[in-house]
Amino acid sequence: MSQLYYRRTDSSSYRDRIPLRIVRSESELSPLEKAYLTTVEKGDYASVKQALEEAEIYFKININCIDPLGRTALLIAIENENLEIIELLLSYNVYVGDALLHAIRKEVVGAVELLLNHKKSSGGMQVPPILLDKQFSDFTPDITPIILAAHTNNYEVIKLLVQKGVAIPQPHEVRCNCVECVSSSDVDSLRHSRSRLNIYRALSSPSLIALSSEDPFLTAFRLSWELEELSKVENEFKSEYEELSEQCKQFAKDLLDQTRSSRELEMILNYKDDINLLEDEENNDLARLKLAIKYNQKAFVAQPNCQQLLASRWYDEFPGWRRRHWGGKFLTCVFISILFPVFSLCYLIAPKSRYGLFIRKPFIKFICHTASYLTFLFLLLLASQHIVTTEPDMQGPAPTTVEWMILPWVLGFIWTEIKQMWDGGFHDYIHDWWNLMDFVMNSLYLATISLKIVAYTKYSGCKTRNQWDMWHPTLVGEAVFAIANIFSSLRLISLFTANSHLGPLQISLGRMLLDILKFLFIYCLVLLAFANGLNQLYFYYETTAAEEKTKCKGIRCVEQNNAFSTLFETLQSLFWSIFGLISLYVTNVNADHQFTEFVGATMFGTYNIISLVVLLNMLIAMMNNSYQHIADHADIEWKFARTKLWMSYFEEGGTLPSPFNIVPSPKSAWYLACWIKRNLCRRDRSKPTESFGTLGVGGVTCEVLRNLVKRYVAAMIRDAKTEEGLTEDNFKVRKICILLQHCGVKDLPGDTLSYVYGDQQQDISESHHLA
Repeated sequence: MSQLYYRRTDSSSYRDRIPLRIVRSESELSPLEKAYLTTVEKGDYASVKQALEEAEIYFKININCIDPLGRTALLIAIENENLEIIELLLSYNVYVGDALLHAIRKEVVGAVELLLNHKKSSGGMQVPPILLDKQFSDFTPDITPIILAAHTNNYEVIKLLVQKGVAIPQPHEVRCNCVECVSSSDVDSLRHSRSRLNIYRALSSPSLIALSSEDPFLTAFRLSWELEELSKVENEFKSEYEELSEQCKQFAKDLLDQTRSSRELEMILNYKDDINLLEDEENNDLARLKLAIKYNQKAFVAQPNCQQLLASRWYDEFPGWRRRHWGGKFLTCVFISILFPVFSLCYLIAPKSRYGLFIRKPFIKFICHTASYLTFLFLLLLASQHIVTTEPDMQGPAPTTVEWMILPWVLGFIWTEIKQMWDGGFHDYIHDWWNLMDFVMNSLYLATISLKIVAYTKYSGCKTRNQWDMWHPTLVGEAVFAIANIFSSLRLISLFTANSHLGPLQISLGRMLLDILKFLFIYCLVLLAFANGLNQLYFYYETTAAEEKTKCKGIRCVEQNNAFSTLFETLQSLFWSIFGLISLYVTNVNADHQFTEFVGATMFGTYNIISLVVLLNMLIAMMNNSYQHIADHADIEWKFARTKLWMSYFEEGGTLPSPFNIVPSPKSAWYLACWIKRNLCRRDRSKPTESFGTLGVGGVTCEVLRNLVKRYVAAMIRDAKTEEGLTEDNFKVRKICILLQHCGVKDLPGDTLSYVYGDQQQDISESHHLA
């Protein structure tokens, strides 16, 4: 029985088998061709040469034959990095094909050089058809040697190709509608997108930028910004473009790491490429650093060398500030804050005096502006406490003493924003969220002043406040002023950036606000959907005219009836229900309609589940993710934000804080006269500007850039060799050889020593400690 059972099992398994056969077979190799490829694999120079000579005379083998892996003899020699065999094969005019690309991918520099110098064609030699088929190639048609070399980031290979005069095609914009882009996208959109990605991957190669760019910093800045924009458009390759953008940012940061002195660092950060460099020798406005901030180069800005230079300029008047005790720092700041009106008056009267120059220091300017803003907030507090009050029922009250004191600060803030927009441009102004907040705050104060003026001129006398119209200018002005006070107090958060502990928290708060805005988009959709449904259900049960005499309307009613009577009341009811301020009996109706009440309660409960359980927890997860991202990059994020704050105080203008900046000074009159003379009495005084790389400041800066690139390339090659290091196998061989020589075995083969020590050429006596 058991034998029969096993026999049946075997028969069943045989019937379930799938027959196999070869449907795509390569051409069979002759024994001589197999021996020929084997000798190439082993690196037997004499046998390979003999086989090539016999093939040239007797035509017994095809020197371009391919093995089962699709490799020719030349590709096998390239994989084995056997330069002698490669040179021998090229001398017999073998088919090259994609050999150069294979050599570049394997990073065999010697083979690349031999192939570049080889200019003969395959002649009449027999080439297998499969090698001529582009579909068989390992590389797509858009992959050129320089693009592939840039992908491997091999400096030596890129240098060889650049010396040959190769070029990379300029990628078109994503939204380009030229004939070439439209036709290419219509024929094969995937190949079109991949081709653009391959070009950008080549352009973002650090070795290519360092070798071919005259200004590698500017090239890296612009390329990283362009790749970030591409990642937002090309969503299919978003991660690839973001990775390339980070690679460019890291290259700029690593290149800045190579600076060795403050002089070199200042020349890099102050360098401009669009001005007369000879006239700008004393201009230390950190133009390159501003460009890095504009292109959002956080790693470059947060680089330690850059931060050290900025800190030395920030604490110019107090060189040992960071080493002082916190108590001494606090008392110094308080003393300067109290005297900021005195310093401001000194600057107005004599800008070039000792105290006038003192307030121009960035750190002192920051303290004075902070003290001025704190004084403004104190006045707002006095205004809210009504220390100096007017008649509450006065319809058009006159401004109080505190309000008259607040007015100069408001005018000073408005003038500051106007100057900032004039100097930096409207585009840069609106891209700063704090500027938008200042614009809203100043607009609210202007609206308050306007409403106060209207109420004072239009209304007079006293009238009970309860009898005033809902849109009375005084009532609207008080509401607007209250909102402006909130914005003014929250504006103080921007100063937290200067502190290492509060700065990351302030940045995390900003990211969380963005998350809340994203969340509100989905929440408003859910809110509107349920509000529409509940309003449709309860619209017919609105309070009758007889019941309206109780003045019990909407969600503010004590009994909370009519919560869903109108769409507006329904939206309010659903919003406040998130905070538990709406009871369940709002779904009840006066009539005995239990089915309607059941449907309404079900809809109300479903809304609370979606909003509280799903959406609210999603918001918490989003905010936690944002906070974690900032926490993981706290140092870079904070230093970048602090640098933007510091740079705003490094500027020449905006020295005086509010309200002293609205006072015309002799310096302002002189600047106005110079501006009028320059624009209205313009003459052709153009001077020949210095070209990039000549003598003078530009030439010195270019020399510094070249030195930085040399150091970077040397460090990159050194790190690459260090990363290769010792593998487990050659470490064992090296250790055995050292032990043998230590025990007296002196005559080791030369190729063994070369394999053991490689290019390092270490001395045996120096390596005894490895044993």
